[in-house]
Amino acid sequence: MAEDVMGEKELNEAIESLCRSKAEEFRLIGYEQVTGPDIWECVNQKYEKNGFPPLYQLVNDILSLKATQFMNYMTISAYRGSRFD
Repeated sequence: MAEDVMGEKELNEAIESLCRSKAEEFRLIGYEQVTGPDIWECVNQKYEKNGFPPLYQLVNDILSLKATQFMNYMTISAYRGSRFD
């Protein structure tokens, strides 16, 4: 069973890959400036209050992220000035 457990490095690589994939999906529908780190910032901000979720929830949050949710996050970040400092 030990082989089924991901190490921190493998987990980070998997999350980065998911975020890159979601960014690529957004670029295909016209959001050309979106990057993997942008996706991660958007998803990760949900966890600031309650901490890191279980892996299945994290994967679901990345893969189910809608362009409108992402754009709302970017707009709010721009207004706060936290995104473009």
